[in-house]
Amino acid sequence: MLQPDYFDPASSDSVSDDHLSQQHDLQDAKQKREFNKLQKRLRREVGNAIIDYNMIEEGDRVMVCLSGGKDSYTMLEILRNLQRNAPVNFSLVAVNMDQKQPGFPEHVLPRYLDKQGVEYHILERDTYSVVKEKTPEGKTTCALCSRLRRGSLYGFAEEIGANKIALGHHREDILETLFLNMFFGGTLKAMPPKLLSDDGKNIVIRPLAYCKEADIAEFSRLMEFPIIPCNLCGSQPNMQRQVVKEMLAEWDKKHPGRLESMFKAVTNVAPSQLADRELFDFAGLEAKQAALMEGRIQAFNV
Repeated sequence: MLQPDYFDPASSDSVSDDHLSQQHDLQDAKQKREFNKLQKRLRREVGNAIIDYNMIEEGDRVMVCLSGGKDSYTMLEILRNLQRNAPVNFSLVAVNMDQKQPGFPEHVLPRYLDKQGVEYHILERDTYSVVKEKTPEGKTTCALCSRLRRGSLYGFAEEIGANKIALGHHREDILETLFLNMFFGGTLKAMPPKLLSDDGKNIVIRPLAYCKEADIAEFSRLMEFPIIPCNLCGSQPNMQRQVVKEMLAEWDKKHPGRLESMFKAVTNVAPSQLADRELFDFAGLEAKQAALMEGRIQAFNV
C-alpha cells in the first residue's frame, strides 16, 4: 500500500519510460512522507495520552485486547513502536477472544502475530451462542456481548499476570458514548482514558483516546492489517451507535474542528456549571457566601 501503482495506460504512449520512472519515484517519496507524518502523529497522540493519564509505568505487563479490527491492530503497532524508546520498561501481550462466531477465520490473527513475533494468547469462549440465545429478536446484541467479553478478558488478564488492559477505543468512540448516554441513558458520561474496574482488580487504559478514527483507518489501510469483520454486531440494523456516528461525521464535515472542541469539553468539566448535587455542594452556597462576606467586612474594617 505504501508503493501504489501510479502507471496510467492512457498516457503511456506520450510519456517516456524515464519520465514515468521519475513520476513513480516522486509519488513513492510523497507517500512515504505522508505515512511517516501519520505514524508520528499517532505516536505523539498515544504518547501524550499515556503521559497525561499515567497509563503505563515501570514493569507493567499490558494485555492488548486484539479484536482483528483496525483500531486494535493500530493500538498494538503503535504501542510496540513506543515500547522501543519508552523511558520505562513494560511488556505487551496480545489477547484475542474467539467468541465462536460462525465463519470466524481462526488462522488470521495467529499467523499475523507469529509473523510479527508478538507474544499472544487466543482465549476461546462461546459467548456467541449465549448472546444469540439471550437477545430477543430485533434487539441489538452489543450490551450483552460486551459484558460477556469484558468479564472473560478481565479474568484472563489476572491469569497471565497482566496488570493493565489496553482497549482500542479512539476519540470518536468516546464522543459517541457521551451522546448515547445523554440521549438514551440520562447520564453525562463517556469512556475515560483510564478506568479502575468495578471489582478493583483491573486497570483499563485506552491509549488511542486522543486519536482520530480517520487517521486510524488510513494507518490501517497503509499497513495492510488483515482485518477480520465482526458479523455479530457490525451488521445489525438500527444501531443507535451507528446513528450517532453518522451525526458526528456530518458535524465534522460541515463544521471542521467541532469534534476537537467537543472532546476538549470532555477533559474540561465545570461541576459548578452543571446540576449534579453529588459533584457540587449547591446547598452550601449560602454558607460559602456568608463566609466570603464576613471576610470582606473584616478586611474592610481593618
